[in-house]
Amino acid sequence: MALRKKGGRNPPVLSQEFILQNHADIVCCVGMFVVLGLMFEGTAEASIVFLTLQHGVAVPAAEGPAAGGARSLYRYGARDLATIFFYTLVAIVLHATIQEYVLDRIHRRMQLARAVQGRFNAAGQLGVFCLVSCVWGAAVLVSEDGLAGPALLWRARPPSVMTFQMKLFYIAQLAYWFHAFPELYFQKTRRQDVPEQLVYIGLHLFHVTGAYLLYLNHLGLLLLVLHYFVELLSHACGLFYFGDDSPRRGLSLWAVLSILGRLVTLSVSLLTVGFHLVGSHGRNADAVTGNVNVLAAQIAVLSSSCTIQAYITWNLITLWLQRWTQDSDLLALLMGKIRLLAKGKSSSKKGAENGAETSQRVDSAPRRKEKAA
Repeated sequence: MALRKKGGRNPPVLSQEFILQNHADIVCCVGMFVVLGLMFEGTAEASIVFLTLQHGVAVPAAEGPAAGGARSLYRYGARDLATIFFYTLVAIVLHATIQEYVLDRIHRRMQLARAVQGRFNAAGQLGVFCLVSCVWGAAVLVSEDGLAGPALLWRARPPSVMTFQMKLFYIAQLAYWFHAFPELYFQKTRRQDVPEQLVYIGLHLFHVTGAYLLYLNHLGLLLLVLHYFVELLSHACGLFYFGDDSPRRGLSLWAVLSILGRLVTLSVSLLTVGFHLVGSHGRNADAVTGNVNVLAAQIAVLSSSCTIQAYITWNLITLWLQRWTQDSDLLALLMGKIRLLAKGKSSSKKGAENGAETSQRVDSAPRRKEKAA
């Protein structure tokens, strides 16, 4: 299974160029070894830890959210790291597949410059991820009646457990953001862009992990859906910006919706965490019952929500200032060229008129001499 097109020159085995060209194939082989472990009795139990969700809890019918009978719910634990590792490998393979069969063909057809290809690929990859996460998260919210009651946004029902689809969503989110670290190497990210990318990835990991470990599953899911929807518009406008020189309406719409999305996200965080958690009577943290109503947890959740919104808003302002300065410089350059062309045309016209006058004068002198003769 070859995901990368090989060039005419074959690099040495296990060299840096070899790993960069064939990283998807190498990762795919590692994942196949894990899957093949299911075929043998001695390794099947270890392979299941990597492939399926762990730490399941059987909830009786009286305590379960559904009245139909007992239901299998899940907690988090140490074995989730193995599951996250396997789905990180899956994310790397999917990343390479989208890059090879979608994005590379698009920017070849658009004939983008090499300086723009990196940003185009990043916008395309994140756009696909935000679209899938938005649709998936909204489906989970609707199926679990996450918008039916405000209490579900800050306390699971029953507490300290989550459903299969909820845990799978968070495992996939953690796997994707963990896979972004090796992709910085695989995609040959420039050194000056690495710190910004590390901060961006780290903020997402921090918030997704916090919502997962504190059992704020529904609140985190709602905030992620809002966040990914705004990010989807951002990356879509970025793709149109690379393909068109004047997508002003799309960028203006993205700016308005981005600001509204940040305000809604911040409002939901403040109202849910600030009022619902404070309204609880318990003051001691208890991982078994899912009570996180302590001062440290409140400050951590509120400050992290405010931090990421401030960071994204600052990036939005910085981006718009950069584009405004670039557009102003480009406009000034174009106006300078137009003025030079206008001056050149006017000088050429004057030169032509002067040449005609001089030619007439040169021609008229001999005529006068002939008449005099």
